[in-house]
Amino acid sequence: MVQAQAVRQLTYIQAVNEALRQEMERDPAVIIMGEDIAGGAGRPDKQDAWGGPMRLTKGLIGQFGPERIRDTPISEAGFVGAGVGAAATGLRPVVDLMYVGFFGVCADQITNNAAKIHYMFGGKVKVPLTIMTGMGAGTNSAAQHSETLYSVFCHFPGLKCVVPSNPYNAKGLFAAAIRDDDPVIIFNNRQLMGFRGEPDVPEEPYIVPIGEANVAREGTDVTLVGIGYTTHVCMQAAQVLEAQGFSAEVIDLLSVSPLDSQTILTSVRKTRKIVIVDEDYPRCSVASDISALVAEEAFDYLDAPPRRVTAPHTPIPYSRPLEAVYMPSKEKVVKATLEVLE
Repeated sequence: MVQAQAVRQLTYIQAVNEALRQEMERDPAVIIMGEDIAGGAGRPDKQDAWGGPMRLTKGLIGQFGPERIRDTPISEAGFVGAGVGAAATGLRPVVDLMYVGFFGVCADQITNNAAKIHYMFGGKVKVPLTIMTGMGAGTNSAAQHSETLYSVFCHFPGLKCVVPSNPYNAKGLFAAAIRDDDPVIIFNNRQLMGFRGEPDVPEEPYIVPIGEANVAREGTDVTLVGIGYTTHVCMQAAQVLEAQGFSAEVIDLLSVSPLDSQTILTSVRKTRKIVIVDEDYPRCSVASDISALVAEEAFDYLDAPPRRVTAPHTPIPYSRPLEAVYMPSKEKVVKATLEVLE
């Protein structure tokens, strides 16, 4: 008789924290480093004050100590580079790059070192590095702390890029990333941090495979593609469309590199229409890549051109009203989809 797994509704933060804890318990080679992840850079009176900017590492230093939970100086180039070196020499570091907009000061370490070492050393050196980073507008954090930018990293072969959308797949993708022998970047949308919802999260460790999308809702009239937070926007739009007599299929992409092209194409060949919802800047974006994929591989099936709903090609505004206009919304997705369905 198979014993049922215990399941709970956790927040996104709790699910990630549990994944980190379980992977550190499972494998002593797993370490975590970053700014404020322990709270005080070795000061005993300040330990665990933060747990990182999104509290993802809260409580871990008390269990694993400062050797495995390492506060770093404010130098992304330094600690991301240290993470690359640690990964290449046998550890499985998790590096917290607070906000993805900070990638510019450590781009060389990520794109020239982490992404290329395995290839340039003929496969003899592995780089099991996990980088977790915050992204997304909607929290009134202005232009330098609100970008999405996964499209930048998708451009580089050698990097895997995943975008969780709920606590269940966040826990599973974190575990999969830490166990992976290649560098994986996990993009955490800050609007999801307190999110609870289905499916429940098992207590036991598990993985969600990297590179596989999930059909979050089946439909027949149009395909809506979401990425992280925009999957929820797509689900909300699908409910509105259902009330108007339309059946929308929603794909939760989960991985932007590798991209699950087959799930997208299978859906489009069924529905014959697609709307891609992407919070990243529109030029050279994941939305543009998917649009090109569908136009090249499923053109004969299409009853309408692929449609993108993205942020405008502007910096993210600090003003709350402007920020709300900036972001993809349920209303924008419904409007675009109805135009495609005409």
